[in-house]
Amino acid sequence: MPPETKYDIISEIAKRRGFFWNSFEIYGGLSGFTTYGDLGTKLKRNIEQLWKEYFVRKHGFLEIEAPIINPERVFEASGHIENFKEYSVECNRCGNSFRADHLIEEKTCMENVEAMGGETIKNLIIKNKITCPNCGGELKEPELFLTMFKTEIGATGGEVGYLRPETAQAMFINYKRGFIHAREKLPFALVQSSKVARNEISPRRGMLRLREFTIMELELFFDPEDSRCPWFNDVQNIVIQIYTEEMEKQQKEKPLIITINEAVEQGLILTQWQGYFMGLSQKFITALGIPEKNQRFRAHLPDERAHYSAQTYDHEINLDTWGWTEIAGFAYRTDFDLSQHQEASGQNMEIVREDGTRFIPHVVEPSFGLDRLVYVTMECSYQRKSKRNIFSFPRELVPYQVAVFPLVTKDGIEEKAEEVRDLLRERGFWIIYDTSGSVGRRYARVDEIGVPLAVTVDYRTRDEDILTIRDRDSWKQVSLRVDELPKALESYFNRQKNFQDLGVMIEKD
Repeated sequence: MPPETKYDIISEIAKRRGFFWNSFEIYGGLSGFTTYGDLGTKLKRNIEQLWKEYFVRKHGFLEIEAPIINPERVFEASGHIENFKEYSVECNRCGNSFRADHLIEEKTCMENVEAMGGETIKNLIIKNKITCPNCGGELKEPELFLTMFKTEIGATGGEVGYLRPETAQAMFINYKRGFIHAREKLPFALVQSSKVARNEISPRRGMLRLREFTIMELELFFDPEDSRCPWFNDVQNIVIQIYTEEMEKQQKEKPLIITINEAVEQGLILTQWQGYFMGLSQKFITALGIPEKNQRFRAHLPDERAHYSAQTYDHEINLDTWGWTEIAGFAYRTDFDLSQHQEASGQNMEIVREDGTRFIPHVVEPSFGLDRLVYVTMECSYQRKSKRNIFSFPRELVPYQVAVFPLVTKDGIEEKAEEVRDLLRERGFWIIYDTSGSVGRRYARVDEIGVPLAVTVDYRTRDEDILTIRDRDSWKQVSLRVDELPKALESYFNRQKNFQDLGVMIEKD
């Protein structure tokens, strides 16, 4: 049978071509874990680097890398032991467990069921006659389940530890050192892009719900009496689609269309910093290839918000297979975390203003799921053209930048192609070199993995040093001299030139 959804298509190509696949497959696999192949590893790295270009480098923010395993007392102070829980239901017949809110959402198409509370979730399961999706058996009553992996630290099990479910706590417990490294000036930010783990009850939707994944998080520390963002003007006129808490309560169907500045001035977004990161996020996600019309920001209702948050907006995009899907969150965490760690550790987290008053900094947090962004980028870049699969990745993200093909492997053509390949590698380009099959088949293969440019070396290259470049998306071709190629490609990948500007257009007969 043909694949039923775009997700099925993407997953099949991803496995066949080496983007990603289910982990531990020789042992039958294990849900919630993914292994990246060569292409996926490079795509993931490039998305991360683009995120850092938008959110880190230009602002001079500070990066850290901290342990994945944390002692229990860290998460007792942060409130995770008490609050990081989901409702689980177990099947009476087969014994499998599932996230209750996900079963309800799949059966009813309702949204944000997790925010409705245990009693409502229980009633919805009964009302909608929801049974085990595996065997059809009756489900037990929902129970809260702590979704953190527990472990023991030390050979004698002297201390309980947990794999961190987010990177944020590392920024909070290292905040004092960060403040020193920031020359003891506010605002400043600590950033971490690293692995986290959540013991998901029944992970589904592939890359969108994993047990081990990468989060890119930033904690921005500021004085609550001065929440101005120095870069706010760069995003204030960006127009966003937004659902506020009040609109969520009223179940409004259409979003509010508003500028970032208007949303902040009207108090719909509580701080300039939060508004700034939301505007920046829309620019970043658009750069991944997702149109603005397919993006929106949705506020969490009070019962849905995390225990540390005074306001949270999810950045959601509209996927063909899954509909509106969260890819980032923007939380105003106030001084909750620093205050909790101050009380639990006995360490003073206060800062003294020039007038002698003391305060604990407030925090705004943008948080992105990197693995989700890999899948999102692939789905939104995928297209079919003349029965071919094409990934039209933005040129900043492509796993490989250029393919080099000899037209034939005789008459000195292959040797000339190897010279071109080596020239480009020496200049720092990521190159695929392929001699197998016809040139047409080779074009099809590199289109399917998103290589934007293919260089063909033929007899004219051997005799006149002139080669051909083919564009992945339009299939048009230009010609130029070999010695002009490196500079032309640098201009292309720096977005100083577009494809048609690289050489002389070749008109087809």
